[in-house]
Amino acid sequence: MDGHEKLPVKSTEVQENEQGGYVNIHDGPRTEGTQNVASRVRRLFSSAQIFFFALNFMSSWEALGTNIAVAFWNGGPRAVVWGFSIVIPGVLCQVASLAEMASVQPIAGAQYHWTYYYAPARYRRLITWFQGWITWFSWIAMLAGLANIVANITQNLIAVQYPSYVSERWHTVLIMYAVLIVEGLVNQFVFWLVPWIELLAGALHIILFITFVCVLSTMGERKSSDFVFFEKSNLSGWNDDFVSFNLGIVLVTWGFVGFDGAVHMSEEVRKARHAVPRAMFWTICMNSVLAFTMTLVYFFFIGNVDDVLSAAYGLVPICINATGSVRAGSAMVGLFLITVVSVSLGGVASTSRITWAWSRDGALPAYFSYISPRHRIPVRSVWLPIGIVMLICLLNLASTVALGVIIALSTFGLYNSYFIAISCAVYARATGRIENGGWSLGRWGWPINIAALIYTAWISIFLVFPNYLPITAELMNYALPINVLVWIFALVTWLIWARHHWPGLNKAVVDAVVADSDRKTKE
Repeated sequence: MDGHEKLPVKSTEVQENEQGGYVNIHDGPRTEGTQNVASRVRRLFSSAQIFFFALNFMSSWEALGTNIAVAFWNGGPRAVVWGFSIVIPGVLCQVASLAEMASVQPIAGAQYHWTYYYAPARYRRLITWFQGWITWFSWIAMLAGLANIVANITQNLIAVQYPSYVSERWHTVLIMYAVLIVEGLVNQFVFWLVPWIELLAGALHIILFITFVCVLSTMGERKSSDFVFFEKSNLSGWNDDFVSFNLGIVLVTWGFVGFDGAVHMSEEVRKARHAVPRAMFWTICMNSVLAFTMTLVYFFFIGNVDDVLSAAYGLVPICINATGSVRAGSAMVGLFLITVVSVSLGGVASTSRITWAWSRDGALPAYFSYISPRHRIPVRSVWLPIGIVMLICLLNLASTVALGVIIALSTFGLYNSYFIAISCAVYARATGRIENGGWSLGRWGWPINIAALIYTAWISIFLVFPNYLPITAELMNYALPINVLVWIFALVTWLIWARHHWPGLNKAVVDAVVADSDRKTKE
């Protein structure tokens, strides 16, 4: 932290308590029950494994395939294809900015830790409090969204194979429950397998890309170049081409949000200062190429557009029309589903780690900061997000809208968290407090940070725009109101309790984690 305003750390000495946790010898009650993560969790991920974890977690070309039909409601193929020229440079600036911070502090709390580190000292606690809750709630929403995607794909595959099948809301809930419980058990009892599962899933991510490109381009009916590059479609009711085009660009962003997932695992990564930033940045580069190529393939060989629009899951008719076989098309989507399940598995891991971090820093109950001596993972923090998402799933029984309202928080909320963290980094750069780690932007830091902020702000505007007109309860975009509720929650808890009782981050743990990362990097 040379050249910075140092955080007021009294001591980094820690000792084990009777519950299997650690307390700081000199800091007293502040760190009671806090785990010394450097001593208790295992650095299981190699550089290759965290790379494939990050590569598969983004699953950018799969994400675009999942929502391909949405393109025709706003902007059409033209908006999506040309939207890459805006989204990819913007996302690369985002990820480069966060990667620089990850190289300085490769820690599970990620965004809120960096915010605390770089924010003005006077407002550090306040900004961090808001940042922590925004990031945590966004990841809870993302986990709910991932489980919901798995359930929807599964139900659509069943419906294709068995036309008499009638999808019910409670079916969706039960499938989501099954997925979450199995993934929770894997994370608890055989977490050592997760790095290998994600490595294999990352390889499958690439193999399936090649398979889909070959099958669709050789067997599908080809559309014209004019359709792919210049066809616009505004079925949503938006007659303003500018708004419709930007809403179409939002579809591309869905494949490039959540790249901070790898950072939340960084305390379990060997040589994290170097491995995590590189994994974040280069997997975005690789996924950008895969996603853009696959988008062209999707639109060139989409087949009958009406079939895609009328289907509950647009990728199914694309594969079936190309292969001319229900079984072959379903098999392709079934393999596709494997990568989505592995993304959800990684989502459980990442969400649990930020839950664990937010708990040991005193925002969530200390009960969830406990590391199981047997499993060497924060077991309670694995099941807390799963339990919350399972409760959220019940909303689906009452309304088809309710679950979507919660899920709407994820992308917009994470964009909020990126904006806050990068803004604090800009402030630190302006005051000469920026620190160079294993991944440094050097003289490019200023333009990259500013470009990232401009891009994030611009996309955020359209993330909260109504996607359809006229606006109804079912079609409303709830991203803004649900995010406002999170901000209100953070404000109320700040005024009632945190303002006077929350001292900020657990500084002993921060020092221990960073010191352990330095030691592992040198080994």
